[in-house]
Amino acid sequence: MARNKQIARRSSTKPAAELPPGYAIDPSLGPMLQYQRSLPHLPVPTLSSTASKYLETVRPHLTANEYKDTEKAVDEFVKSPLATELQERLKARANQPGTVNWLADWWNDVAYMGYRDPVVVFVSYFYVHVDGNTKSQARRAAELIKSMLPFKHLVETQQLAPEKVKGVPICMDSYQWLFNSSRYPVIPSDTAKKFDPSQNNHVILVRKNKFFEVPIVHEGQELSTQELESQVAKVIELAGNDKGAPIGVLTSENRDIWTEARKALLAASPQNAQSLERIESSIIIVPLDDTTPQTREDNSWTMWTGDGRNRFYDKHQLIVCENGRSGFLGEHSCMDGTPTLRLNEFMLHSLAQNKVSHGTSSRTLPAPVELKFTLDPSSQKFISEAEKHFDTLIGAHDLYVLQYEKYGKNLIKKYGVSPDAWTQLIKQLAFHKLFGRPGVCYESAQTRKFQRGRTEVIRAASNESKAWAEAMLDSSQSNEERFKLFKQAAVRHVQYAAWAADGQGVDRHLFGLKKLLKEGEDVPNLYTDKAYSKTNHWELSTSQLSSPYFDGWGYGEVVEDGYGLAYAIGDDHLRWTITSLKRDTAKLRDALEWAADETRKMAEAVGPQAKPKPKL
Repeated sequence: MARNKQIARRSSTKPAAELPPGYAIDPSLGPMLQYQRSLPHLPVPTLSSTASKYLETVRPHLTANEYKDTEKAVDEFVKSPLATELQERLKARANQPGTVNWLADWWNDVAYMGYRDPVVVFVSYFYVHVDGNTKSQARRAAELIKSMLPFKHLVETQQLAPEKVKGVPICMDSYQWLFNSSRYPVIPSDTAKKFDPSQNNHVILVRKNKFFEVPIVHEGQELSTQELESQVAKVIELAGNDKGAPIGVLTSENRDIWTEARKALLAASPQNAQSLERIESSIIIVPLDDTTPQTREDNSWTMWTGDGRNRFYDKHQLIVCENGRSGFLGEHSCMDGTPTLRLNEFMLHSLAQNKVSHGTSSRTLPAPVELKFTLDPSSQKFISEAEKHFDTLIGAHDLYVLQYEKYGKNLIKKYGVSPDAWTQLIKQLAFHKLFGRPGVCYESAQTRKFQRGRTEVIRAASNESKAWAEAMLDSSQSNEERFKLFKQAAVRHVQYAAWAADGQGVDRHLFGLKKLLKEGEDVPNLYTDKAYSKTNHWELSTSQLSSPYFDGWGYGEVVEDGYGLAYAIGDDHLRWTITSLKRDTAKLRDALEWAADETRKMAEAVGPQAKPKPKL
């Protein structure tokens, strides 16, 4: 997830002549969606292009003999009548009337809605906000809610300025899921619902596992920050010291179990259905934790998982602790990180620059309403088991934060290298040091230049990165030779990233072709060859998101023997949040620090030869 630098504002409509060729403003839609219908459809890459990229990206992970076998499997596939037929089927799917993205529905089901493991820790992602100006939990929560409401208005009225990348408009369709939406557990594949925002002007505060409904409007007027603060304080008072039954922990369950638990909860009492709907239809969930996290690791754990009880993981959540520390937990199924990044940056920027219209009203308001639940033995059993499952899952995990303060993009740019490529190469060097080989690495690239676009894989390990890492670990190599190899690896990384953003990566195309195999058709050897499973086993799941308003962010690993590696690139710092199933996570943190040091030493040793050049 690359940082979106544009702070939300009303769009200034540009003349059509200034738009890239093929784009046009649709006057029937608000500014947010005005380019939507002229965005291109996701392309279908050629077989030859995907085959050549695939062979190049698997080579660093294979022995010479393994690579020969893979070359044979790929060659046979490309020349086969079946591959030609699959390609034609994929083109036909892409060209069906009404289809704007041949991948979207498949991917949303396979990667999100059909995924049955718990969303926490395997799907959700978190942001840690920089410390605010208040240590008051009630005040911080009120400020965050108040600063969110203008953004919500811009989204729901389609007045939000559309995002662009290098002047090219990108898809804004997923913004509809930011507010008043919820994921629902369903077997075999979950669903999502968007509620009417005009009929659901309330937030849900969670305190001591108890849910409270707080309207943001009273007698036709939006609550002031002072009024919101008073309502939050009332919730803290009403919740008392005793914890309620942790209904929210059910949302941390395996999705099939949560489906059955929800049925049991609904069957126990009609009141439960009403309470759930008020929760699910709310603008957003605001957990008020009874904790005071201090360290970066503590803050990250709080925003990522909390205690599993004082949460509702099927919705976006703004989390506020007793010491005023705050963050955000994203429900990932309907949108990726850039829209939620933009929301959080808008809020935090508005507060930091004193641009929030706090209002002056201080009315006597109705007390927040606690949403009650009636639990029968079946529901109580589901809750008890969910607590055990959550505690076991979280207890099996590590989380470490490396806040590297020795340099950031200001120094990196002096050497004419993409900061993202530089940071990815640090990861490869660290992995080489620990394991003696390249790491199979997934970096997320957004494909939102296409309608309903989401992501493609940047295969971050390359022949060039392997050659450089080996040179760095070879004491006989000169820094001049190392730096030459480093620059070649960085160029290759940027090139593959551009391919991925253009819908010309390897992984989604091969996925689409395989999905179109019919019953009775043999699975091509390409998919059963060792290289395919090996280079889809993402032991390094990486993504960049950089913001001056965040003090951390992260997510979980995607394979049992792998690592989640969220990273940020600041002007003068680098930050990694590393998660795993306790696979010597601290050693990887230390190796990253070592690799960052060594990469700088290499570049500085070259000195005058490393003249500033345009960003790759």
